[in-house]
Amino acid sequence: MYGTRLRPLSIATLVALIGAFALAGWYAPMAAAEGISQKIIYVHVPLAIVTLLGFIFGGVMAIKHLRTRDPRYDLKSYTAIHLSLIFGTGALITGMIWANAAWGVWWEWREATLVSFLIVFLLFCTYQPMRFSIEDPERQARYASVFAITAGAFVPVNFLAVRLADAYIHPRVLTTSGSGLTPEMNVAFLAGILAIGTLYVFLWRFELTAKNTRFRLRALKRKLGDDEVAYGRSAAPRHFDAPEAAS
Repeated sequence: MYGTRLRPLSIATLVALIGAFALAGWYAPMAAAEGISQKIIYVHVPLAIVTLLGFIFGGVMAIKHLRTRDPRYDLKSYTAIHLSLIFGTGALITGMIWANAAWGVWWEWREATLVSFLIVFLLFCTYQPMRFSIEDPERQARYASVFAITAGAFVPVNFLAVRLADAYIHPRVLTTSGSGLTPEMNVAFLAGILAIGTLYVFLWRFELTAKNTRFRLRALKRKLGDDEVAYGRSAAPRHFDAPEAAS
């Protein structure tokens, strides 16, 4: 079910990534003040945007899980948050590289944008340990959904609070008055968001496919009489282990 159209999506992701890097590297002009280090914004900012959107998407899937009790939504929420943590790590690393090149420091605690993103990231870092601490699968899924909804709702509130802040040194790429970028930079920036977003969707569906295949294989083994299927302790949802889920 999850693996349908995965190959065309992988090709589209590869094309989008190559196109975005080509536009950022050769089409977008180099900023006179920052030099080549400025081009990292075409990766850093899209990573940050996609990360926050992924957290919100995980909360939306959690809402659907609580409303329907369908374990598939719990799996989708878990996968979205798991990938957003990976993308968020990339955003923090690229952000520190850019900060060191632009400001001469790896981190600036006085900047609300940086600190707020780190708070959101660390908040979601507790998602998997929380799941891991609960043994009962149903309680695990229910508590995880409540956590994902609460933490996901914090993302837009935190975003608005930062936007209302008067003092900041981090450059604003998305503002009500414009992006502050040249038309060529805007094209490369939007291409970067499209490429990173497509990569996120591809990896999300790929991970869902892998997990669903593993669940179905376990269910098939149990149908064939293998009662010694080892599960191990894991924070990942495993609701599809029931034989009827594979039918």
